[in-house]
Amino acid sequence: MKAAVLYAKEDLRYEDYQDPQAGAGEVLVKVKATGICGSDVPRVNLGMVHYFPIILGHEFSGEVVEVGEGVSSVKCGDRVAGVPLVPCLRCEDCQKGDYSLCKNYTFIGSRIQGSFAEYVKVPERNVVKFDPSVSFEQGAFFEPSTVALHGLNRLNYKGGQDVAILGGGTIGLFTAQWAKIFGAKRVFVFDIDNDRLDIARKFGADVTINTLDKDFKEIVKDMTNNRGFAYVYETAGVDVTMKLAFELAGNKAEICFIGTPTRDLVFTPGLFENMNRKEFNLTGSWMSYSAPFPGQEWKLTAHYFSTGELKFDESLIFRKLPLSRIKEGFEMYKKPGFVKGKIMIIND
Repeated sequence: MKAAVLYAKEDLRYEDYQDPQAGAGEVLVKVKATGICGSDVPRVNLGMVHYFPIILGHEFSGEVVEVGEGVSSVKCGDRVAGVPLVPCLRCEDCQKGDYSLCKNYTFIGSRIQGSFAEYVKVPERNVVKFDPSVSFEQGAFFEPSTVALHGLNRLNYKGGQDVAILGGGTIGLFTAQWAKIFGAKRVFVFDIDNDRLDIARKFGADVTINTLDKDFKEIVKDMTNNRGFAYVYETAGVDVTMKLAFELAGNKAEICFIGTPTRDLVFTPGLFENMNRKEFNLTGSWMSYSAPFPGQEWKLTAHYFSTGELKFDESLIFRKLPLSRIKEGFEMYKKPGFVKGKIMIIND
């Protein structure tokens, strides 16, 4: 098969690679679409991988073309989305159903060979079937959708309240949709990019706020009767939005940090004191799994994509490239602010 193999920092080669074979309890997937995740960028451009050479890629969908001995839940021809985490299933965290917290896991596309290839071999439990009405491009968005739903469920979320989504990227847009599906009174999406805010409205956001507007905090106060938000989801992992969460939270609110920070974060005493004065609860979210593995996040994504209630739009995709040109995708990330949306690798 053809694959994009990373040999060293920025040394990504499109070349022949040995075909994987499905063993007992495994399935072979012909990759149709796979997204470049933000976590893949430092792996390629900075060489931050566990070992070389390696085939990266973990946001993928495709068609089952081979099943190993004992496989019963899928068959050849099924359309499936890939589940990248491979937990040990034996440790204490796994026994509790907290698979994201497993310390003995492996991971498709970072620790074992991934989906930047024509074929990928995975355990049977690591594929989720989806309806023929769902495109393969849409199937490659299962993983970010499940990250969003897992984050939503990290809070004691209940409908009927105002919800703030900080960050209008892929995760933020899916978090906003899940909040609506599960009964939010109003969903507010905050971002600095009007194009992203346009997509948020297309996906059902009730209010969009550009935080470059110097008066946006006063606007929010008026719209919420100065009560703030019952639920705040930070999805960008940047200094500004993580601090803003503390300001927008209402009394007795709940905040979840879904975004992963990459720089030091410093709070002033006055800003941090919001947690005391408002008595809000703050937590984080990691990956996208629950019991029984891979969890309701994946089953509900398949269901709501098929019904159309969880919306997908081509505007989520910034560029489509064939696997032979994948290196061009990583070059695009070297231009600050250039990539807006998902770069999707398509196999014919």
